[in-house]
Amino acid sequence: MKVLVILGSRNPEGQTARAAAALAMGAQAEGAEVEQVFLPTLRIERCRQCDENGWGTCLSQGECEIADDQAGLVAKLRAADAGVFATPVYFADLSESLKAFLDRLRRTCLHEAGKAGIAGKPAVGVCVAGGRGGGGPACAATLERVLQTCGFDLRDVVPVRRQNLEMKLAVLTHTGKWLAAG
Repeated sequence: MKVLVILGSRNPEGQTARAAAALAMGAQAEGAEVEQVFLPTLRIERCRQCDENGWGTCLSQGECEIADDQAGLVAKLRAADAGVFATPVYFADLSESLKAFLDRLRRTCLHEAGKAGIAGKPAVGVCVAGGRGGGGPACAATLERVLQTCGFDLRDVVPVRRQNLEMKLAVLTHTGKWLAAG
């Protein structure tokens, strides 16, 4: 099994990266091949709402016309057997980099061609809140809604707060094993 972990965090040593690494370690323990991608290191623009109706080739062809790193990352996601979406929580919401990626992905997934290789693919979300941690559940609800709109077979969304990170690392390791075991 191949698992693609998409992180909306810039910090490869931060709380979100630690949470994603725990999930990846669990998946690897079950024999999965895991690749991690840090979105802020890529060039992914926000949706431009290309035509006068706020759409474009996303709706008519299932692909985005913006020439950046989005299409390559979507190709990696389609080639994977499962996707993991990990985000730090800012203002009870997704990180800006994950939001930009998913905003464009869900628009293309409204077309049959855009759903190819996405619809039915197992996915897990991880939302890691710093500060007081209160925004995690709201972020998890947003991530769940977006991933379901894309057509993923959403297996779980795990909210984490910095206060329970150590405990949740064990949960995420088990989640990775469970995901890889199918």
